[in-house]
Amino acid sequence: MTETPDPFTNLYEHPAKLMRAMFAPMTGGMDPQMMMGEAPMKPEDAQAWAETGAKLQALWAQYQAEQMSNPQALVPYFDPARWMALATDWYRQMPIAQAEQQKALWDEGMELWNTVLGQYGLGPKAADGMDGEVELPRKDRRFADEKWRAHPAFALIHQTYLFLAERVEQMADSMEGLNPQQREQLKFTTKAITEAASPANFPLLNPVVMERTLETKGQNLVKGMEHLLADMRRGQLSHTDASAFTLGENIATTPGKVVHETPLYQLIQYTPTTEKVMATPLVIFPPWINRFYILDLNEKKSFVKWAVEQGVTVFMVSWKSADASMKDVIWDDYVRAQIDAIDHIRARLDVPSVHAIGYCVAGTTLAATLALLHRRGEEDKVKSATFFTAQVDFEKAGELLNFIDDSQLGTIKALSPDGYLDGRYMAATFNLLRGTDLIWNYVVNNYLLGEDYPAFDLLHWNGDVTNLPAKWHQQYLRDLYRDNRLVEADALSVDNTPIDLGTVKTPTYVQAGKEDHIAPAESVWRLKEHFTGPIKFVLAGSGHIAGVVNPPSSGKYQYWTNDGEPRNLAEFREGAQEHPGSWWPDWIDWLRTQDGETVAATGKRKPGGKGDVVIEDAPGRYVATR
Repeated sequence: MTETPDPFTNLYEHPAKLMRAMFAPMTGGMDPQMMMGEAPMKPEDAQAWAETGAKLQALWAQYQAEQMSNPQALVPYFDPARWMALATDWYRQMPIAQAEQQKALWDEGMELWNTVLGQYGLGPKAADGMDGEVELPRKDRRFADEKWRAHPAFALIHQTYLFLAERVEQMADSMEGLNPQQREQLKFTTKAITEAASPANFPLLNPVVMERTLETKGQNLVKGMEHLLADMRRGQLSHTDASAFTLGENIATTPGKVVHETPLYQLIQYTPTTEKVMATPLVIFPPWINRFYILDLNEKKSFVKWAVEQGVTVFMVSWKSADASMKDVIWDDYVRAQIDAIDHIRARLDVPSVHAIGYCVAGTTLAATLALLHRRGEEDKVKSATFFTAQVDFEKAGELLNFIDDSQLGTIKALSPDGYLDGRYMAATFNLLRGTDLIWNYVVNNYLLGEDYPAFDLLHWNGDVTNLPAKWHQQYLRDLYRDNRLVEADALSVDNTPIDLGTVKTPTYVQAGKEDHIAPAESVWRLKEHFTGPIKFVLAGSGHIAGVVNPPSSGKYQYWTNDGEPRNLAEFREGAQEHPGSWWPDWIDWLRTQDGETVAATGKRKPGGKGDVVIEDAPGRYVATR
């Protein structure tokens, strides 16, 4: 009978092989493999490992030299001391530091170990593994590779991790003496720390990484080091191959012209492709925390191109990425900019009104714009309004609320000494909301396994960050996210005018994402509770981006409508009708009911034609500036 290997002894088998291979070139005649009775390493293998070690050392030395010459190169957001202090504070709060909790975890952990080992025919539950099928108690896609189950040692590692992660998350959820905000912050911190602590993120605990390293003689680590240092130099985690994309060539390609420009934004008008167009034009206000081309990624995914093909005259606002010249820009300036764009379009095409779309934070601002226009008796300038995943009531704003207490606001202010917040900080914050998918997945694949970056347009857009005016950002977080003042009648003034969302009667279409983690559907729904005009609410499948950018040709996801009078999102869901595919056709049908008149696509409906002075071709300069 063949004995099953002792899992505790064999736990170190792969790491030992890896260490022997890496250090053999430095031991000369004292080859550690020969000392352990193994065949000596071939000279060519020893040379390959020596070259790997030299490359890693040279890469790191070069980076250190760069840092010595420019101590400020590494942005303060990535200061390890800050994160160590956060972890220490978290540990002190958690019951895991208490002796009785540690004993309970030990007892439950030993039971788990016996269960796992039993699957391999080991220990007191060895009979459980007699059928040869390994069925582990916990599953997680981070450990889906068969190598995590092929050896009992690695099964124990990842099963123990998943068990401990479950227990500490339960502790955070059941802690006494915390107000709701403190509890949510503790749960968020717990999730971030447990995601970072995954054994998949450590090369000597990850069997997939160790096998790749042995197979390539460490070349994966060299490539991974190159990726890591490149990201450290740019102060931002890479998700894709940025060199694969060029604005105006394979992203943001819909033809058009920049027809108006201010220090805050450019206004793009797209070239019509139909002989007749809707009489009332459409202006899109994208979020200024991202680039506008999320709505014009490529020909197959472009909402802009699709809307033009439906006979809509489309204008797009392209916000300028902030610099020191914008240190005094506040929220009022963005509201005034939206009104300026609306007025410019009305004058350019000689029309009384426009349709308007506001996406995310620009949707929040569009709500304030509408309230301001109603207060001034100018509401007829906007015939209809559409909101993509936009919030006006921030009571249920989700995990982003964990970044909005006084301490966090102070930290953000300190990171904006030149009057603007570097967009990399915001990118890191949004990545933390989905740490496993947007941080640690790339650490493993690109730093440890040394895999090439994919050429993925959506991920390229996600990493193409914009800077934010510091005063505006503080005002937005404080007045809206923290204090939720936008939904209080006349609590906020814009352009020296008190605003009240309850005055807004503009016909409105509201789209929310079923799985949106940035603007939760429950939060988006609340716009219905504040506007007083006719509102159509649509719940789309997927989240904040894929739920919006879902062209009919993709055949993906679904959306739900409810023609009744639901009082809340739960009632909406209960009585909703599900429709397959994209919600875009539903929206264009709704838009046509607001304005059935059409006109010929001539004159200034075709930007850049005879006698029409324009600034430059789309997508313009502003979208290309960092």
